[in-house]
Amino acid sequence: MAELPDPKEIEELLLGGALRYTRVDAVRLSGVTKEFSARLWRAFGYPSMPDEAIAYTEGDVAALTRIRRLMDDGVLDEDGVIRLVRAFGQTMTRLAEWQVNLLSSMISSDPQEPPGNDAVRTLVEIAEKHIDDFEPLVVHAWRRQLAAAGTRAMASVATRDGSSTARQQTTVGFADMVSFTQMSRELEELELARVVERFEETAADIVAASGGRLVKTLGDEVLFSADSPRLGGEIALTIAEAIKDETEVPDVRVGVAYGPVLPLMGDVFGTTVNLAARLTSLARPGSVVIDDALATELTDDPAFEITRIVRRPVRGLGIIQPFVLRRAP
Repeated sequence: MAELPDPKEIEELLLGGALRYTRVDAVRLSGVTKEFSARLWRAFGYPSMPDEAIAYTEGDVAALTRIRRLMDDGVLDEDGVIRLVRAFGQTMTRLAEWQVNLLSSMISSDPQEPPGNDAVRTLVEIAEKHIDDFEPLVVHAWRRQLAAAGTRAMASVATRDGSSTARQQTTVGFADMVSFTQMSRELEELELARVVERFEETAADIVAASGGRLVKTLGDEVLFSADSPRLGGEIALTIAEAIKDETEVPDVRVGVAYGPVLPLMGDVFGTTVNLAARLTSLARPGSVVIDDALATELTDDPAFEITRIVRRPVRGLGIIQPFVLRRAP
């Protein structure tokens, strides 16, 4: 059996450099204050380290130095830096866990068991040979998503008509798996994970291919947004249809609403989002229910058939008028 690698060697390999500095050293070399460095470290999601612990690399010092320059040049103030760093930290935490779990499942004979020494050694060998290939992919994906987000923002500004809220009108939808709680009791953990992964993959692929945005996944449901009512309706129907054809995934209920939203930290908030979530509870398995505002926008579109259903009370929003959205025959 292969000997388990030294944890410090693994850490330095993945960090791309030797641990050689204490926090006092990193603060002195980068020119930031001790208090600010502590805020940054917490925002990144890193554990607090004693001042005397040798836990920092040249890369850490370089990162602190870049951040200090951004503030010196007036690009960001201290609070802006903390918010940006927190966004990076939370995103990369999930990405890193996802990558390690993916690689572990590929080389382990039993994905439910922790990897043994041989599997760990294999992971380290993959990192040694290919980490320089993985890193540019992360930057490439970020640049692609940044370009898409920037383009959407500029398009919103270009099309607004003087109203401060016009650029915030968005179509948002939730797709929610039917009977997920019951299924979670009946399936083994690994089987349940595969169902969730398949559901998320199918929904994410549809949203991306259609030109929408997958805002977030929540296990048994996904939240997506679209710049136009027609696109939002098309995405919703396509997800419902595609999942219905999936033998391993239960049907979904989809609720979609159109109106003003508040984009914040990569998420969307507001009454429109809450309404879309409530509409899922009114939909039958495999169907799409929309709100009055979206129905008004799509009424004259020949691609859709819209059917008024009974007005319903929904928690926190009062009485609403829902509609069922279908493809035109």
